[in-house]
Amino acid sequence: MGYPEDALAYDEDLILHRHPHWKMLVIPALVFVSATAVAGFLLGLVEAKLEGTIQTVALVAVGVLWLVLVIWRSVAPFTVWKFTHFIVTDRRVLIRHGVLTHTGIDIPVGRISNVQFRHGLIDRMLKTGTLVIASASDDPLEFDDIPDVEHVHALLYHQVFDSTQRPLDRPQPDNYDDESETGRENGW
Repeated sequence: MGYPEDALAYDEDLILHRHPHWKMLVIPALVFVSATAVAGFLLGLVEAKLEGTIQTVALVAVGVLWLVLVIWRSVAPFTVWKFTHFIVTDRRVLIRHGVLTHTGIDIPVGRISNVQFRHGLIDRMLKTGTLVIASASDDPLEFDDIPDVEHVHALLYHQVFDSTQRPLDRPQPDNYDDESETGRENGW
C-alpha cells in the first residue's frame, strides 16, 4: 500500500487523490532551461577568454551559481508540488503538504457546509482553479491550483449531499414486527 492509502482508516474509501495542477511547474521549468542556457554560455565564454587559475575559479563559480539557482528555483518548487496532496474520501477531505515538516488538514465531510470554486480565463483553459470549502464553524479554506476544479467541486458537493441524506442506521430488535405491539412499545 502506498500513500495516501496508508493514511486512511480501515474502512475508509479513497475517492480522489490529486497533486496541484502542473501549471505551478511552468516557471521552475523555464528557470531551469534559462539557467542552464546562461550557464552553458558563460562556461564557453570563460573557456575562451580566461586561462589558468582564474579560469578554474570562474568555471567553479558559474557551476556553483547554476546549482544554487536550479535547486532554489526548480528543484524546491517541484518537491513542494510532489509532496502536496489533495485527497477526498467517503468520510473526509485531507490536505497534506511538506517534506521535512509535514502538515495537514482534515475536514470531515459532515461538517462541510459550503463548497465553491473560482477560476479565471487562464485557469479555465487549463482546467484548474481555487476550491473554497466552508465548514460549519470555521472560516472558509481556499486550495489553489486544484486540477479539474469543476469536477472536484461536483464530486465534493455530492459527497456532502450524500452524507447529509443518509438514513440513520437504527438497529431493529430481533422480535420486531411492523404490526406487533412489542415493536411499538419498545420505540422501534
